[in-house]
Amino acid sequence: MNKQFAVIGLGRFGSSVANTLYSMGGQVLGIDVDEDKVRAVIQFTTRAVAADATDEQVLRSLAIRNFDVVIVAIGGSIQASIMVTLLAKELGVKYVVAKAQNELHGKILYRVGADRVVFPERDMGFRVARNLVSSSILEYIELSQDVGMLEMVVPQKMVGKELRQLDLRNRFNINVIAIKRGEHVNITPRADDCIEKDDVLVVVGLKEDLQRFEQY
Repeated sequence: MNKQFAVIGLGRFGSSVANTLYSMGGQVLGIDVDEDKVRAVIQFTTRAVAADATDEQVLRSLAIRNFDVVIVAIGGSIQASIMVTLLAKELGVKYVVAKAQNELHGKILYRVGADRVVFPERDMGFRVARNLVSSSILEYIELSQDVGMLEMVVPQKMVGKELRQLDLRNRFNINVIAIKRGEHVNITPRADDCIEKDDVLVVVGLKEDLQRFEQY
């Protein structure tokens, strides 16, 4: 991966994102007003600076517009989160991902230009709850307000059937985008692919359709 990322706000969420992107080969700039947080991420960022990202001149001096993705991970101040998101878009950043504390915060972030809004605390609670209700649910990722991606161990009733027989697109309005079988991942599943015991389906669809599918 040869992309450039700027992570603004190096709390628990921001530092985790920076660490993951850096470990995947991304060039990562970490920014936070707290010098201790900046020092804590030096080993897993390309560069880390202590600076106030709500200052437009600071963002200009860091050439923020040249980054492929800017992640606004500010946790303490909703006002600062909104300001930085707005400034990043006004300065020409192509893609801004912003962390929201609640639904209203998320709506405002979208209105000021965020390309994607994430809700880490809410999503983690959602995943834990899903897993407690059904042990077959391995992962759930919210792609937008209405659309999600689900990883699910296939139920016994699917084993031995081809995808065309299951007809999940017509029955549940969902798309199978991958089949995991052990270490192998089939990212181009065909209609005649047969489901085996312990396979994991990766499907995308509207949230309500995914919930219907979970109960299949």
